[in-house]
Amino acid sequence: MVNKKGVSPIIATILLIVLTLVIASIVFFWLKGLTKEATTKFEGTNIELVCDDVQFDASYSGGTLTISNLGNVPIYDFNIKSEFAGGHDTFDLETMAENWDGLNQGGVFSNFIEVPEETSKITLIPILLGVNKEGEEKTQACEDRQGKEIFI
Repeated sequence: MVNKKGVSPIIATILLIVLTLVIASIVFFWLKGLTKEATTKFEGTNIELVCDDVQFDASYSGGTLTISNLGNVPIYDFNIKSEFAGGHDTFDLETMAENWDGLNQGGVFSNFIEVPEETSKITLIPILLGVNKEGEEKTQACEDRQGKEIFI
């Protein structure tokens, strides 16, 4: 008679259960990563929709950046996308300007901003401040299409 050895039914069952739990947790965390956390502004309105309501004007002359908030949406910060031949860099206005404190409705900001010498165009992309479902404040950068291009 041939001596056959194999995995006992109890160990095989435990291995199948562990394997199922591992696969289920991988799928769960993968699906969780696909969903974005909703940040709201103005009593439950998704902040991404509020980005469409942002209205501002901006100019850059002699190293001075001037921004006017023409709309009803307070602007928390701006991403400044500096474009040059062969690439671009992105900075945020809060770290570049010492006296930046946001831009409320009707507000005007003017300050010297140093951009790289080879810059041909800057794009100002608004950043808004909202609240997530846990009540924590979160920032949301709007899309490039909602920004303002300034040729230098």
